[in-house]
Amino acid sequence: MITASHNENGWTGIKMGIEKGLTHCKEEMSELKDIVLNEKFTSGKGTYKSIKDFSKIYIDELSKNKIKKKIKVVAACGNGTAGIFAPDILRGIGCDVVELDCKLDYSFPKYNPNPEDMKMLHEISKCVKENKADVGFGFDGDGDRVGVIDNNGNEIFADKIGLLIARNISEQYKNSKFVVDVKSTGLFEKDEILIKNNCQTIYWKTGHSYIKRKVNMENAIAGFEKSGHFFFNKPLGYGFDDGINSAAQICHLLDNQDKKLSELIENLPKTYQSPTMAPFCKDDEKYEVINELINKIKELKNSKNKIDGLNISNILTVNGIRFTLEDGSWGLIRASSNKPSLVVVTESPTSDDRKKKIFEFIDELLQTTGKIGEYDQKI
Repeated sequence: MITASHNENGWTGIKMGIEKGLTHCKEEMSELKDIVLNEKFTSGKGTYKSIKDFSKIYIDELSKNKIKKKIKVVAACGNGTAGIFAPDILRGIGCDVVELDCKLDYSFPKYNPNPEDMKMLHEISKCVKENKADVGFGFDGDGDRVGVIDNNGNEIFADKIGLLIARNISEQYKNSKFVVDVKSTGLFEKDEILIKNNCQTIYWKTGHSYIKRKVNMENAIAGFEKSGHFFFNKPLGYGFDDGINSAAQICHLLDNQDKKLSELIENLPKTYQSPTMAPFCKDDEKYEVINELINKIKELKNSKNKIDGLNISNILTVNGIRFTLEDGSWGLIRASSNKPSLVVVTESPTSDDRKKKIFEFIDELLQTTGKIGEYDQKI
């Protein structure tokens, strides 16, 4: 049941807006659309609960677990909401904090508070190097995501950070489950430390709501999405995505190691990752295209057709199709949840050339459908 309150005039406007705004949705939003348009909800007054001194409660909660080392961090908040909390919490756990754009300003005068925005990342990188910091954190506008810059000023992909955090957690919480989205690195599957600690990784649908729900359903200790949404269940968190808690977990990771963050990244097995690529595909055709490709790739696997000389060893269809080759290389094709396009990602632990060959294979399949337009970017 969904509870809503409305008046007659307001409801007419809401229905018109929903009819226009949700026409692009098919799978994820169809149930909600049916509930709203057919008024399958209970009308009434909502309720709210006021918690006194909530800011202090929140800061105190995330500051409980202290670190032993004096880690110097850059906290970059882009003049967004995280500026109220992040510096105090990071100091509270024992960090030496260099503040960067932490004063609230709704006009965002310097750059977009987005840890994937290159201008923000360049500012953090510069600040890390100037201050000889151990790590730089960039928080988005509402503070639920974090981007990470290492001690050399280099951006680290969120899925690789997730793997380092999972390794660190697994040493204390053996037999744990981790949830990652299907765009994430294949290193989780065969990671020697996670295997040693008898931990399981579940690849799931891309989208923070999907990962959050799956973390709770599986009682996983943590979930990582490549976009930078990280989720921690008890005793590390309360199951929701919180960029500041994620930053604190990275500080605990560094506290438990005798290496710099750049060294920890370098010690991970080398992989060659593509950026996320989005070829245009109409909203009313994209799911049909994906279903067609799922059938084609399954046929190729069954008939033992090779891709760059290797057989397809595994297929995952929880969100589009992710196929894995014998050497651990993989390709992903899925429908975008919020725009008229598909999503393509490839990765190879073997070579950059194999990463490109997998993309060429995918692109050739897509072109045969006759329903694909231009890419936003390609390798």
